[in-house]
Amino acid sequence: MGRARADGSPVMVRVALRTLRYRKGAFIATFLAMTFGAVITMACGGLMETGIRTEVPAQRLAAAPLVVTGSQSYALPKQNPDEDTVSGTLAERVRLDGDLVSKIETVPGVASAVGDVSFPATLVQDGAAGPPASGHGWSSAALTPSPLTAGHAPGPGEVVLDGAAGHRVGDRVAVVANARTATFTVAGLTGSPDVFFADADVERIAGHGGKVDSIGVLTAPGADLGQVTHDVGEAVKGAPAVLLTGAERGIAEHFESNRSSESLIVLAAVFGGLAISVALFVVATTLGLSIQQRQRELALLRAIGTTPGQLRRMVIGESLVMAVFATAVGGLLGVPFGQWLFDRLASAGVVPDAMVFRAGWVPMVVAVGSSLLISLAAAFVAGRRAARTRPTEALMEAAIQRRWLSAVRLILAVLCFGGGTALFIVTIAVMTGPIAASTAGPSVLLWAIGLALVAPGITRVMLAVLRWPVRAVSGTAGYLATLNTKTRTVRVAAVVTPIMLATGIATANIYLQTTQVAVANEAYGENLRADLVLNSSTGGLPGDLVAEVAAVPGVAAASEFASTTGYVAAPHDASQSEDGWMIQGVSAEGAAETTAVRVTDGTLADLTGHTVALPAEHAAALGRGVGDTITMRMGDGAEVDVRIVGLYPGREGFQTVLMPADLVAAHTTSGLPAQIMVRADPGTSLDALSRSLTSLVADRPGVAVADRDVLTAAYAKDQQLGAWINYLMAGMIVAYTAISVVNSQVMATSARRREFGLQRLTGSTRGQVLRMMFVEAGMVSAIGIVLGTVVSATTLLPFTLVTDGSLLPKGPIWIYLAVIGTATALTLLATMVTTWVTLRPRPAEATVAPA
Repeated sequence: MGRARADGSPVMVRVALRTLRYRKGAFIATFLAMTFGAVITMACGGLMETGIRTEVPAQRLAAAPLVVTGSQSYALPKQNPDEDTVSGTLAERVRLDGDLVSKIETVPGVASAVGDVSFPATLVQDGAAGPPASGHGWSSAALTPSPLTAGHAPGPGEVVLDGAAGHRVGDRVAVVANARTATFTVAGLTGSPDVFFADADVERIAGHGGKVDSIGVLTAPGADLGQVTHDVGEAVKGAPAVLLTGAERGIAEHFESNRSSESLIVLAAVFGGLAISVALFVVATTLGLSIQQRQRELALLRAIGTTPGQLRRMVIGESLVMAVFATAVGGLLGVPFGQWLFDRLASAGVVPDAMVFRAGWVPMVVAVGSSLLISLAAAFVAGRRAARTRPTEALMEAAIQRRWLSAVRLILAVLCFGGGTALFIVTIAVMTGPIAASTAGPSVLLWAIGLALVAPGITRVMLAVLRWPVRAVSGTAGYLATLNTKTRTVRVAAVVTPIMLATGIATANIYLQTTQVAVANEAYGENLRADLVLNSSTGGLPGDLVAEVAAVPGVAAASEFASTTGYVAAPHDASQSEDGWMIQGVSAEGAAETTAVRVTDGTLADLTGHTVALPAEHAAALGRGVGDTITMRMGDGAEVDVRIVGLYPGREGFQTVLMPADLVAAHTTSGLPAQIMVRADPGTSLDALSRSLTSLVADRPGVAVADRDVLTAAYAKDQQLGAWINYLMAGMIVAYTAISVVNSQVMATSARRREFGLQRLTGSTRGQVLRMMFVEAGMVSAIGIVLGTVVSATTLLPFTLVTDGSLLPKGPIWIYLAVIGTATALTLLATMVTTWVTLRPRPAEATVAPA
């Protein structure tokens, strides 16, 4: 008992908690700030765990307890053994040698090993290509399993189809597979949407050279699955393969999930880190404003003998009590919010629909732990000044707080401004192309924190600048508003900070995306000189079609087009990232006419066989020139020795390696060129040429002719998809800061109940008080918007200089107007509604109400 009284901590916490009913506004605001911070952190943690786990339940391979598939991971070559190993993810499906099937079958406990090959197979209905489907050999039907509902297993020239498609056994159907149309007899029906062929036909149709996509392993009855798993793992050791079990088996069906998982992890890490930083900022600001409003209460406690340590423990204790409840609520709400975010990403194609969202105990611990630490740090900072102030000074400053700059605050501000300046210089001097955006997040936060630390001083200067114009325009209301803000600079700065943060983050993130999209579309358009393009909805175009297209009257040049991502295996390239190089496959005969590439050494006409044309800066980094040989690691993991036949200047950040289309297509998942670019003769009518080409491909289901605008629109749509993802994730951060804006305004306004009561007792009407607060809110929002604009400018300026050579970002001005308009509206609405509610009691009652 004596110890409790000597320490005073339990008593102080009880006092703080009992006075919460007089501080409901501040309590609710702080509680909301903590809760929403935990929700966002939990959601991002769930997305990261989902990316790490990469759980894709097996569907087509569900009957196989073990699945062996190609490894999509590639370790980049190292120049010396001391370098850290950097791994990249291959863009195309890595296939396995068919001999591995028989090797696995010899493992004890394995009943059978079934090699599965997947390729596009589209049914032709009324002369037009139907919905895309997937073709497989009939033996792989045992891996689902997909039993027959009618008919028999397919033989040569036969297929088994989905019974729901409306076909009957014995029907003749046309199928487009591997860009070739052939007629088959329906041998049987099943419940699977896939098209099953005779195993003898699969190799001829798919053309994968005896390779398989994956191997399903069926175990013998009574076999020890653990032992079989170990033995199969030993059997495939040394091959470019991975053994999948459990929920990972679906990765064999969706090989792109590995790349999607990496993107999801990076996305969650970036925005999760930003969310935690913003949460610290918002909670600290909200809690700091709450402590400022309690200055009189804290001063009286100090005057009656409360020690600085007791005050500090009281503030920290009540903050932790709030944080425990807030994080508990936030953790529970974070799971459904994370699921909602994941569903949006899946619907946009960022991750496979089959991937499962997981938010286990690790994200919960991170969310709760970070929220508690944030609350503890914010409470420590907020209570530090009150605890160190002498009682007489605290009583004097309870009404008007003038001192704000401390040595710690000044040092932190200098460090933040120094870090922001360093990122500014690094972005301009080192970064190239779109990767310059990687400094955006840290830059925004550093400048925002730096300005927030010195906000009272900047606010005082800006209020002095605004004083005369405001008084001239708004009369008595402006006069009162400027007097109030002048004497309450520190508290005004606390309200300005969230407005600055919301404006800065929103403006910077939105314009970063609009600039990236615009620059990427511009670079794509500059490199594209084709007038028309042939596309296919059935998985690709046949290799002999380009010659037929080139022979059509009015065609100046035609070039196949295929794309992938690859790496330089030799010589070592220190500048090579884990993302690899973009590779475009073109036809030598039409490359010069259908692309904007202009070689400075060599010629694109030699781009046949195993050759490559490189951006000059890439060749210089490799120490190679025309005639030299390099080794490329293609998208499917195969190594190809290629001779350099041309060098050309590339646009920074958008450099592309050119290789023969047939070589690139052979190392893609489909094995086919995706498009044919067509350049028209000068003076040729594009409409007439389009009709001629349409007539040429009339007997090829799924092949269509479109103009270049369709191609650029499709590319722009892909770019907008990536931007939309960032808009979505950044939007939740902006929404969080917007909530902080409302919280701060409500807290700051509701705490002035006594002031409003005294003002009305001296003759002011309710309308005059409302007009005064309207002017104050306008001044506060103006200062916050100006500072937020400065924050965004320090981020956008170096990025736009690097990517576009411009001082201004690309994007419509209405975006900025919408941001500042929303910030102003939120500030005015929160202020005026709270003021109206605060003015409802009679003036005499308001003057004796708790502050």
